[in-house]
Amino acid sequence: MPRVTADPLVVDTATGAVRGALAEGIRRWRGIPYAAVPVGPLRFVAPQPPEPWDGIRDALAFGDAAPQHVNKAVTLPDGVEQSEDCLTLNVLAPAEPAAAPGEPLQDAAAGHPVLVWIHGGAYFAGSSAQPLFDGTHLVQNGDVVVVSVNYRLGALGFLDFSEWADATAPDTRFDTNLGLRDILAALRWVRENIAAFGGDPGNVTLFGESAGGGCVTTLLTSPAAAGLFHRAIAESSPATSVYGRERARAVARRFLGLVGIDPDAVDGPADGSPATRPTGASSDAAASANPIAQLRRLPADRLSQAAFDLIGAVAADSPGTLAIAPVVDGDIVPEHPIDAYRAGTQLPIPLIIGTNRDEASLFRLMKSPLMPITESSVHAMFAEIKAERPDLDDAETRIETAYPHFPQHRTPAELSRDAGFRMPSIWLAAAHSRVAPTRMYRFDHSPPLLKLLGIGATHGAEIAYVFGNLKIAKKDFSFDLGGLPAARALSALMQHRWLAYARTGEPAGADGSPWPLYDTATRSTLIFDHGETVADDPDAAIRTAWGDEVIGFS
Repeated sequence: MPRVTADPLVVDTATGAVRGALAEGIRRWRGIPYAAVPVGPLRFVAPQPPEPWDGIRDALAFGDAAPQHVNKAVTLPDGVEQSEDCLTLNVLAPAEPAAAPGEPLQDAAAGHPVLVWIHGGAYFAGSSAQPLFDGTHLVQNGDVVVVSVNYRLGALGFLDFSEWADATAPDTRFDTNLGLRDILAALRWVRENIAAFGGDPGNVTLFGESAGGGCVTTLLTSPAAAGLFHRAIAESSPATSVYGRERARAVARRFLGLVGIDPDAVDGPADGSPATRPTGASSDAAASANPIAQLRRLPADRLSQAAFDLIGAVAADSPGTLAIAPVVDGDIVPEHPIDAYRAGTQLPIPLIIGTNRDEASLFRLMKSPLMPITESSVHAMFAEIKAERPDLDDAETRIETAYPHFPQHRTPAELSRDAGFRMPSIWLAAAHSRVAPTRMYRFDHSPPLLKLLGIGATHGAEIAYVFGNLKIAKKDFSFDLGGLPAARALSALMQHRWLAYARTGEPAGADGSPWPLYDTATRSTLIFDHGETVADDPDAAIRTAWGDEVIGFS
């Protein structure tokens, strides 16, 4: 049984002792493995327990980021490499140990609240090592423990190759939703080990942004997540960007073509049941020809490049959809999350959910394919929806009435913002409010320069305020026209809310002001701008135009 050691920087975990460092008055451990390295026969397999180690392992440097295409939107810190040896997490904790040296953890007093952060990056990019996600200020200001997690991304984490899985050939084993399974494994690690770091395994808040927020809202519908976290925060979650097996199968086949693999080398039944060998083929030959077996032999950087190419190609053909995203697999994701929320079968866990006022502005400025930001791509998105849902024949005409300047100015991006983030969050909040305390926010704040440039409160802008990391880059020009004092004041308000929620489930303001619950009667929303204000149904015109029927892709 793990025990508290005499050295507060050395912690005994279930797989071995780790040594951290003390900096800025907090203890920190980096790069702790929570699962085995997913290479060779473990590539495309659910995370396995990490190998135990003898002695004390230094946990002083961030672990490797998951393999990903290098892009300007998501830059990795100096010294952080990419590799499949990426299933690690980081822990930040207050300076005091959990209990007296030698005391069994089960006898220790209840520890600090725990926040577990899931980074975003459209399910194909990002790392827990990004400076923006440094939880130092949260620990200093809230007396909490912060855990940040790496998980598998791109083709290695979210594409569904189950069509070719063959139970008779070990080389073709495949498990679905690997990125989500990784996060679940990290949460189980937290449950088993966090008390040794001073955290309370019975008081865990899972929070994430963008794809990380999507992981949060999806896991809220997964029976496998029951008991692993007790509160949730979803920032800018693409909650409806979870797809059925038919779409996932088509995307996987397209990916195989990009890496030069014939998806029909081993025939897979149309119903998605295990693959069968071609007539006359030997067991070894069939396994060798199987797409999964071939993918196991390809270098990770080739898979990452192909995943990046796939994202652009799918977005061009089907605007409004993500090539890489969680899949309804009947296991980790039993049904489409929105259907689960509507049916009330999700986990009854308190939730904070919200979006930013100008989510799509950065995508528009970067000409990103991830969101439809032109008139033609918006029309194409609605044409796809109409083809899939003929009952929504009048949806585009009805919805565009809420954007009187469409298609001029920035309205295509605004409509895309609401299709991808705002309306999914509103639909989800309305459904979740029937089973658990639910609160909604809208983040409107931006410094003067970002307003002038038309960026405003763009996607991900709130992260710096939540973590208190407003000035982390020497070349950051955000506050060149002022606004830093106001940003710091708002950051303090937001941190107080997030930390109070993690401690007690009641996100009271710094002055004790409550955060009203969200329901379909008042739709009370806390707006963060220059301070805080509560508004009832602040997006009423947009919400009414879109309606209460979920509009999205299966």
